[in-house]
Amino acid sequence: MKPVVLVVMDGVGFSVTGLGDAVSEANTPTLDKLLAQCPNTSLKAHGGAVGLPTDDDMGNSEVGHNALGCGQIYSQGAKLVNESIESGKLFQSDTWKEISGNCKTNNSTLHFIGLLSDGNVHSNISHLERMISKAKEDGVKRVRCHILLDGRDVPATSALQYVDELENHMRSLNDSDFDARIASGGGRMKITMDRYQADWAMVKAGWDTHVLGRGRQFANATIAIETARKENEGVIDQDLPAFVIAENGEPVGKILDSDSVVLFNFRGDRAIELSMAFDDKDFDKFDREFVPDVVYAGMLQYDGDLNLPKKYLVNPPEITNTLSEVLVNAGVNQYAVSETQKYGHVTYFWNGNRSEKFSEELETWKEIPSDKVSFDERPWMKSAEVTDDLIEAIKSGKYGFLRCNYPNGDMVGHTGNMDATIIGVESVDLGLSRLLKVVDEYNCTLLVTADHGNADEMLEKNKKGEIQTRTAHSLNRVPFIIYDKDTKFTIKDGSYGLANVAPTVLKILGIDAPDCWEDSMV
Repeated sequence: MKPVVLVVMDGVGFSVTGLGDAVSEANTPTLDKLLAQCPNTSLKAHGGAVGLPTDDDMGNSEVGHNALGCGQIYSQGAKLVNESIESGKLFQSDTWKEISGNCKTNNSTLHFIGLLSDGNVHSNISHLERMISKAKEDGVKRVRCHILLDGRDVPATSALQYVDELENHMRSLNDSDFDARIASGGGRMKITMDRYQADWAMVKAGWDTHVLGRGRQFANATIAIETARKENEGVIDQDLPAFVIAENGEPVGKILDSDSVVLFNFRGDRAIELSMAFDDKDFDKFDREFVPDVVYAGMLQYDGDLNLPKKYLVNPPEITNTLSEVLVNAGVNQYAVSETQKYGHVTYFWNGNRSEKFSEELETWKEIPSDKVSFDERPWMKSAEVTDDLIEAIKSGKYGFLRCNYPNGDMVGHTGNMDATIIGVESVDLGLSRLLKVVDEYNCTLLVTADHGNADEMLEKNKKGEIQTRTAHSLNRVPFIIYDKDTKFTIKDGSYGLANVAPTVLKILGIDAPDCWEDSMV
């Protein structure tokens, strides 16, 4: 069996507008050569192709790696929650009844923590609004919202749009028996929403802000945001400092004993650490100082193997028949490597939201620690180290299927720094050039693709027609390339998405795919 090596160039798509296209601007002789000389096509990586509700919904690395790794399309994220809300299942769940019942029984407060936008990557403001309305209907008296400002999956300085929408919604509900307010907040890259345990100080800052009500005080969220923008020229929403809403010097929404707390993000990676702080009795990542006795729930269960959180409102997609599972059953040895920022994507998300391997014997995972700096300061990230590691794995001759993720196009792209992102894309191309020599020498088939776009669209036009920085993912298609110095492959006519990659891997390996899978491209 000839080994197959799959490279995911995270955040590298094909631009349609040409606006801020760091991929085309970059010097990428290897990628250019592959596209010019090898069988290739473009893949849909957003909307229905990855299980999201509409084609206005941008893809992300989580749903992208789910689709890449399972060969199927599952309802995901916003779509999953939308279905649960529309059917009423969310509000009929035992967890929702416990959350609201606890507040009624104890005359206590229901707190919502999460990302305030309609980006549909981590959360959606409409879900929050529906839950606030239902809480009032169920007899809850007090609601407090702890808002994380986006500017990453939506325009970079759009926070006030969402604050106004939420404030107006709560104002329409508030009366003598119901009091809903914003209690605290801050930028998503400053507090609370760390991932992969890369920076626990962010989570501590969130705990201090949301739970303890400790921080700079303001009369309302609008004043807090406007003040931060005046004091930090050019700051975008994701980097806004933490704030606490107070009256007469007292926070309006500290989290206390007998309260209920819902983390309304549906995406798992940046929800896990706060869930650990609330759920884990033996938590030791930072001093919480005061740990309120609350009923805590996530929108979804963010990690099934770790049972985290213990309570959740919507059942996650039960992804079965993943590529890893099929390969383990066929006795194929597999290797996965990336740096910290995308390590979870080539393992947990790839394996169908599963922390554990299907086989300790046949699956090897390697994490290269990421730099703890803003990625526009070191846009090459760990591309060289990831390449080094993958090359050694190929040379070992041990593995039949190997995969890696280069995070540069996505993580540097999210900073909004065009020049740095160009360097990031060039770093990935350099990694590809080194891999080509090794796959030739060791007689492998190389597949090159991406999970979604980002670096391909670093600028956008606002409603006034003005050009502005874009930090969100794009809706662009992504490459799929087959490189093999000996075997000639032909990609069949058709329109394909990320879920067609796994069937293609199996076809090249000569292994039958499950009936439930999408079609192979060859």
